[in-house]
Amino acid sequence: MPKFYFEDFSPGWKAAFGPRRITREEMIEFASQFDPQPMHLDEEAAAKTMLGGLGASGWHTCAFVMRMIADGFLLDAASMGAPGIDEVKWMRPVRPGDSLTVRGSVLSTRRSQSKPDRGFVTLHWEVFNQRGEMVMTLTCPQMLLRRNAGATA
Repeated sequence: MPKFYFEDFSPGWKAAFGPRRITREEMIEFASQFDPQPMHLDEEAAAKTMLGGLGASGWHTCAFVMRMIADGFLLDAASMGAPGIDEVKWMRPVRPGDSLTVRGSVLSTRRSQSKPDRGFVTLHWEVFNQRGEMVMTLTCPQMLLRRNAGATA
């Protein structure tokens, strides 16, 4: 039974998850399968790119953060998925050995106009490395069941 429903979220709700360390090996493994650019695969080649050294794929960082969010609250929520992502920004490279922490806050909530059993919670996530530097932001609406699915507005 889920612990968190639509009604449990309101603007100002905050959460933090992590830290979780990202290794060189998992960065290269992900990149070799899904984002095989030199800046994600090889230290020498990466040194000559705008990253100035080996950096995780932004998509790997997204997947890494998704896992932290899932473990932190989503798997305990009455989640129905998300209709998409409004915005992702990669602010600075994630390096081998970085420990990432995720902080989230609710920007807005709204009940579905067409389906009274659910609502949308727009969450803004900020990702920091162990030095407190912001490495990524993510804003997305999350669809959640309402606790009293048959209730009217």
